[in-house]
Amino acid sequence: MTTSVELSERQYRLLDTTSKLVGLALVAAGLEVGGSTSTGIALAVAGTACATATVFITNE
Repeated sequence: MTTSVELSERQYRLLDTTSKLVGLALVAAGLEVGGSTSTGIALAVAGTACATATVFITNE
């Protein structure tokens, strides 16, 4: 099942920037907690997923 969502150029840019900033904050929190701890690794993985989420959104 595929869901189609249309975003304007401005909305896409805002979503892209926001997801990257949230991802960066999560990675930074993971490093602050301890990069080798399970919590730190989980935060880093969540941050990476969040930061790259807009790669899978097609902007036309």
